[in-house]
Amino acid sequence: MKRLLVLLSLFLSLALQSQQIIPLNEKSYIDSLQSITKGNHPDTSKATAFFLLSNYYRNNDSVLSRKYLSNGKLLAQSPFISAKYYYYEGQYNLDRNKKKAAVSYQQAIQSLSKFKNEESDFLQALAWYSYGVSQKDKEGYIPLVKIMLEKSIPLVEKYKNSRNLGFLYTQLAVILTYNAQFKKAEGYNTKALEILEKQYPNSAELFFTYLNSANNFCYQANGDQAEKYLNKAEKLIRAYPESSSNAFYYYSKTLLYITRQKNEEALPVIEKGIFYTRKYNQNLLAQMFYFNKFDILKKLKRYKEAKTTLEDVLTEKSLAIDLNNRKTFYKQLSLLNEELGDTKEALLWEQRYSKLNDSLNTENVKLEINKLETKFNTAEKERKIATLNAEKNQKDLEVNKKNSYLWGMGLVLLLALSLLIFLFIIFRKNKKINEQKLNEIKQIEELSLTKAILDGEERERERIARDLHDGLGGMLAGVKINFSTWSSSHLNPEKDQEFYKILGQLDSSVSELRHVARNLMPESLLNFGLETAIHDLCEFYSRKNLEIDFQAIDIDKSLPLNIQLNIYRIVQELLANAVKHAEASSILLQCSQSGENFLITIEDNGKGFDKNIENTTKSMGLRNLKNRVNYLKGKMEINSDDQGTVINIELNIHGE
Repeated sequence: MKRLLVLLSLFLSLALQSQQIIPLNEKSYIDSLQSITKGNHPDTSKATAFFLLSNYYRNNDSVLSRKYLSNGKLLAQSPFISAKYYYYEGQYNLDRNKKKAAVSYQQAIQSLSKFKNEESDFLQALAWYSYGVSQKDKEGYIPLVKIMLEKSIPLVEKYKNSRNLGFLYTQLAVILTYNAQFKKAEGYNTKALEILEKQYPNSAELFFTYLNSANNFCYQANGDQAEKYLNKAEKLIRAYPESSSNAFYYYSKTLLYITRQKNEEALPVIEKGIFYTRKYNQNLLAQMFYFNKFDILKKLKRYKEAKTTLEDVLTEKSLAIDLNNRKTFYKQLSLLNEELGDTKEALLWEQRYSKLNDSLNTENVKLEINKLETKFNTAEKERKIATLNAEKNQKDLEVNKKNSYLWGMGLVLLLALSLLIFLFIIFRKNKKINEQKLNEIKQIEELSLTKAILDGEERERERIARDLHDGLGGMLAGVKINFSTWSSSHLNPEKDQEFYKILGQLDSSVSELRHVARNLMPESLLNFGLETAIHDLCEFYSRKNLEIDFQAIDIDKSLPLNIQLNIYRIVQELLANAVKHAEASSILLQCSQSGENFLITIEDNGKGFDKNIENTTKSMGLRNLKNRVNYLKGKMEINSDDQGTVINIELNIHGE
């Protein structure tokens, strides 16, 4: 009898656990979902709420469940919500059309796999599990356990303390319990409890884990351990007398009384369970209560009540839809009628039992024959394939012998050709290396020559500037001071205007001399650095009809003086050319430093110039510019048309 209870309980457990756990505070949960569907919430939240409501009502109000599912589908505009819809469509069809449900679960798995988050992984895990449930009648429980271990649990196991992982451990424990793998089931229940008791002490997942643990110990006839877990479950459900989960608590309590053979005490517990199943339309669970009631009435020898109860279970069909269950009912009804002395009725039920048993045995025989036939056909095909392979191998061997000489000759020729190619490549490589070395030597010599020329220029500029500033400039300044002093005491400004005009020209000459000296060797560069020197240079070239915009970005003040001087000369040449030749009204100059690179960009709105001028005698300034750029191992790019000129220069400040 215990084995029969195990068989029937498995069917119940799978029907239950293929759906998501509903919180114990059921009314608050449903009210919250209803509020979301009616409130001002995003469509994604509303769609999810509709799906959860559909899942809640799918076993007790199919019309309402279908309505909620359709409402959610209408709001499923995003790819993720559409993927979730396939899962809940499978849930709706699981107890109605398993083939259709299986298709929906596979669509859900395929769609959800595109998203990498915990919710997606958990829904995939549930979809895999429910798919295994949909295939149970065809493939049995071993594939279902395999799906749990290889698909569902690995998807969620990376979230170490997730309630979803605890939930899946419990589901695997349920399957193992009802397949009499009690110790393995106890291990997975323990894993679930380690997560749920610590992290989610008031959850529905923990409540059902306590019930599953109690059931597992009941089937091992260990009533004391079962009662311990049942008491823990009772503490959680006590605060929610209106929850439909009370029916499952009373079912586990019924199992405990049966385990302890307290048959009389079990009957009122069964009635309480039946009350909840009727209230929440839990038809399958109700029939399980009735079947346990039948079993107890039979043990109490209340055969008429037992017969009536079992006939009601058979008529309701929730359990009888399974042929093995129906066969058991027929046998039990035959025995009950025999006990009641109704041999005719007993014979009738026995005949039904025998007919169904023969039918099931015939189906089993057919399956075995099909398996044997498949094995035979497979073996025959393998034998033919082996024969054909042997013949093919023999022919291949003969062909290989004929071709071995040709392959040998071909290999020799290939080696010879490879040697020639190798020698040619080495020759070309050495030639290229030699050319590269010559170019490097030439480049080094050119750079050395350029450096010598530029250094010589700068020394000569410095000498001339010093001579002009300190020598001729000082002398002219002294002459001007003497004339100014003498004229103040000997001349009348109004009568001797010509003298004062000459004195002004002398003053202008002194200023011009200072400008020349500054251009030859700018004092601001020596005293204040590159950025200030370039800024002064821009002010010097600015005119009434020419605006120069200078932008400096991250210029390092600690650059070596010779580098600063070369950059200054490059900028000076660029500005001089633009002012002299471009006829521009606006010049933009930008200087920036990034690590070892120094970038110069100058842009004007002038008339442009012919870039081929570099091949003429007028390109002295451009050649000097290129020499300085090459000296700093830089690159220069010139773009010029009738709209203006843009020159970009990139210098290596450690390239000298």
